[in-house]
Amino acid sequence: MKWKTMAAVGGLYLGMMAGTAQAVTAEQVKTFTLPNGMKFLVLENSTIPNANMYTYWKVGSRNEVPGITGLSHFFEHMMFNGSKKFGPKQFDRTMEANGGANNAYTSNDLTVYQDWFPATALPTIFDLESDRIANLSIDPKMVESERGVVLSERSTGLENSNLRALWGEVYASAFRAHPYSIPTIGHESDIKAWTQDDLQRYFNVYYSPNNAVAVIVGDVKATEVKRLAEQYFANVPQRALPPVVRTVEPEQKGERRVFVRKESATAANLMVSYKMPATSNPDYYALSVIASILTDGKTSRMYQALVDQRLATQVGADHGKNFDPGLFNFFAVAANKVPAAKVEAALLAEIDRLVKDGVTADELQKVKNQKLLNFYRTQETINGKAAQLGEYEMFFGDYKKLFDAPDAYRKLTPADIQNVAAKYFKKSQRTVGVLAAVEE
Repeated sequence: MKWKTMAAVGGLYLGMMAGTAQAVTAEQVKTFTLPNGMKFLVLENSTIPNANMYTYWKVGSRNEVPGITGLSHFFEHMMFNGSKKFGPKQFDRTMEANGGANNAYTSNDLTVYQDWFPATALPTIFDLESDRIANLSIDPKMVESERGVVLSERSTGLENSNLRALWGEVYASAFRAHPYSIPTIGHESDIKAWTQDDLQRYFNVYYSPNNAVAVIVGDVKATEVKRLAEQYFANVPQRALPPVVRTVEPEQKGERRVFVRKESATAANLMVSYKMPATSNPDYYALSVIASILTDGKTSRMYQALVDQRLATQVGADHGKNFDPGLFNFFAVAANKVPAAKVEAALLAEIDRLVKDGVTADELQKVKNQKLLNFYRTQETINGKAAQLGEYEMFFGDYKKLFDAPDAYRKLTPADIQNVAAKYFKKSQRTVGVLAAVEE
């Protein structure tokens, strides 16, 4: 089946219908699990002669404790620094020699490795990935080298990004017990103090094949993927599943505030964060719509109230995806010489207006159309397909829930939006952070 650009059909509604007709279906996704517990999702798509492999490891800063913070992110680095068959730097070189490329990222909940390559290179990619899972080298010299790289990445990131510096302080204040308070890159003293035993133990606990899900999309056959998976991954030993994160964040009893002084800041940065449920909660779709109503594009409410009124130069929102209850974040950068308090008042006024007056049917329909358009547009590429399948498998518990998403958006009513806004946007549940050169 050829994939076509939905919007090209002409007319948003007609476009959606066309996109729906061509969208990925649950029946097209083939799955299998090896005896060692490693799960595979496979979607055949011959639009282009390429394929990708996204491997989701269920390990992030959420799994860390004081003393070993940052190890999840550190292994994102070490996984490219040599294994038994492919030595240091050989992973990238071998992949590039076969026409491929890769990337990786670490979040609170996951570490994800992304490979893109000509479909004919699939055996080589499986050889590379299985070797570093089964035989990763945690060489002390390489550890010391990468330790320096990560320390530099940490200090540079905090210096260059006001939002990143503010983000860390807000999360540290909003979460008193849950490890979502831990910065993904880790604390400086922990990075300097990790031991060889810490690294080996962490790798053994979390990089077990039964703690991973691989998504392969592209010009491949599911039967061949399974044959290669059995050849390359089935012999990787299974270990006990990692310990469950048992900590539940206690209920927040009132507003929290944090100020970050940064002399180099030329304008105040504001972050207003509310406690939110886990991504698997049914309210996820209403919250996603709320983020768009308030901050997506120049016609959004906060853009008009803050940027158009020259109170701020930027405004945005993020409600991410989390295994456990997390945060819904609003952020803004104040315009020159505008005090943070004035920006905060305008931002909170828009939240209060949403809670008090809700949304109009036309306003909601416009955002629902955008959501559906973006949902189907994501499926226009094999990368988009792999990302959607992987994220639903991880955060919603089953990739099949991906196929419920369009109806979940369509069913939302203005009353749903207002009720969800009132449910979560409470003063007692928010943390306000300000970063500026001088505290007001």
